[in-house]
Amino acid sequence: MNKQETIDQLKAIVKPYIQNQEAFNTLTEDTDFINDLKINSANLVDVILDIEEKYNIIIDNESMEQMVNVRAAMKIINEKSS
Repeated sequence: MNKQETIDQLKAIVKPYIQNQEAFNTLTEDTDFINDLKINSANLVDVILDIEEKYNIIIDNESMEQMVNVRAAMKIINEKSS
């Protein structure tokens, strides 16, 4: 799976939880889930659970704490999927 496919899949996962449509429309690897997309911390847990289900991976607490933006999420997905 290439980088753009992963970004597109992440966009589909986070879409129900975003509060900032403009930031979502211009989502990049540097987009922050909380500060840019305005996803609250409770919904961020839902995003992580959705990522676990989509990629059939387990995200440990340390990885969860690092998953603050799209780039970090992609890195964790790639590490856990390998």
